[in-house]
Amino acid sequence: MPDIPKAYRRMNKALRLAQSGEAENVLSAAREILATRMQHGDALTSPGAVRDYLRVLLHDREHELFVVVMLNAQHRVLCSAELFRGTLTQTSVYPREIVKAALRANAAAVIFAHNHPSGVAEPSQADELLTRQLKEALALVDVKVLDHFIIAGTAALSFAERGLI
Repeated sequence: MPDIPKAYRRMNKALRLAQSGEAENVLSAAREILATRMQHGDALTSPGAVRDYLRVLLHDREHELFVVVMLNAQHRVLCSAELFRGTLTQTSVYPREIVKAALRANAAAVIFAHNHPSGVAEPSQADELLTRQLKEALALVDVKVLDHFIIAGTAALSFAERGLI
């Protein structure tokens, strides 16, 4: 985990970019600010906080990305990682790599997220199957899957809220 002064320097840099009026840098600045807040505080006290972070991170991407947010036992963010990048309509996700990343981060729990560039925030059968497989794989190493979000534009769907986890 980065030291706090370094994190605040990153946040200040992001704020300067946002204040410069350069539109393309505003989202980057927002991502930096949210990442810093999530790593240094009670950022995950509600599903809404997670949803907001993931929307900013994934909403404008033109290809599918699969992100894992690694959490400690108190559900504080250890790190978030973009583990897989795909095409416009699909991403290959490998459970073995997710297990390895969770163990490297010493995560007690994880939250998955991926985007649908199509703008439709409904899970496919493949999304549901993948989530079940990842949950089973991570359970073998005592890592709990808390949720899986699909981000499509400004819409966000939570598997946990839908009863799919």
